[in-house]
Amino acid sequence: MTAPTITAPQLALARTAAQAALAVLPTSRQLTAGTPVAATADALTEGQAVIAKFSGAATGDVVVVVGQDLADALQQSPLGELDLTAAVRPALAAAGRVFGPVVLDPGQLMEPAVALSAIAAKNGAVAVPLLDDGQVRAVVALALSPWPADPVPGGVATRSAGRGGLDMLHDVEMEVSAELGRTRMSVRELLSLSPGAIVELDRAAGSPADLLVNGRLIARGEVVVIDENFGIRITEIVTPGSERE
Repeated sequence: MTAPTITAPQLALARTAAQAALAVLPTSRQLTAGTPVAATADALTEGQAVIAKFSGAATGDVVVVVGQDLADALQQSPLGELDLTAAVRPALAAAGRVFGPVVLDPGQLMEPAVALSAIAAKNGAVAVPLLDDGQVRAVVALALSPWPADPVPGGVATRSAGRGGLDMLHDVEMEVSAELGRTRMSVRELLSLSPGAIVELDRAAGSPADLLVNGRLIARGEVVVIDENFGIRITEIVTPGSERE
């Protein structure tokens, strides 16, 4: 069977979508969109991939593959371990929105070869390498059913100069918690707890509470009440590497 021909408008649309994804892709490298090609399973073999379906003004699949260095950087973020699917989701959504208003599914983390094989099996699938000094560091691949006949009018925002690293993660939601203090108890003491029991913590009255992101201490502050809810007024930002007092 003859492989379907990929048209010039498809290639142009794929590159536009890749540029839109690149503008919000969380990487400190200054990447550029390369020449679009027919998608293959070996476009980028090392790293992690997130694949998602979208529907609405257009229907299709999009996958973003990031190199292992970016995947490792997200694992070692100063704010704690970040979920790669959540971090890459803005890039998936940006690529889909090039084709009009669409709804994106939650996305699924896969090995690069598996995700790219799934895309490459679809008619007219296109992959766009994202390059750093000529080396492929990431890939955006798309398959639409059907592809629009003409390029989408207008351009897309490109990556702002100097933006990168954690700046690209501003829209990623993270769990934030406040801690008044801690203590250690034996199993016997835990089992003896009942309503009205008082548990003494390791923090003196009036001491600042800790603010934690994904379980990592980032600030301290005083407890306040805001419209009948507790809040934290920040009094100190804890620098990375500072030990807990």
